[in-house]
Amino acid sequence: MIIKHATLSRRTLLGAALAVAALPRAAASQEGKAPASQEPTDMKIRMTFNGRTMTATLYGNPSARDFFSMLPLGLKIEDYAHNEKIAYLPRKLTEEGSGPFANEQPYDLCYFMPWGNLAMFYAGYRHPGLIRLGRFEEGEQALHIRGEFSLRVERI
Repeated sequence: MIIKHATLSRRTLLGAALAVAALPRAAASQEGKAPASQEPTDMKIRMTFNGRTMTATLYGNPSARDFFSMLPLGLKIEDYAHNEKIAYLPRKLTEEGSGPFANEQPYDLCYFMPWGNLAMFYAGYRHPGLIRLGRFEEGEQALHIRGEFSLRVERI
């Protein structure tokens, strides 16, 4: 009688260990993502257009940090719909900061994942596909000025 012992290679063991480690993440993604960080940070920005200046504080999520790493930027700001201005970024941001959030308010600074643009709200909103990057603190009334302008975005 011949008895065969099952031998496991290092590759098989490593593969099994990686699969087990990935299971909790896969399960969590099926349940829905945890909310993105809505905690203010020391990342502050200045946006200037049409002779007006707005300041905002960014939140502690990966998408906001990615945006901050791109600064300074020269963009174009324009009206969209009846409640926001938008500006297209030179590249898409990481979407690691995505997740559900509530309490949408005027003067939130968001990133719209499908189009890869900043969304700067000056009236109420609710839309899927947004990552909240931060919140305007000063000069936000400039968002109500209709038109298309050159926009300068820089770190403070």
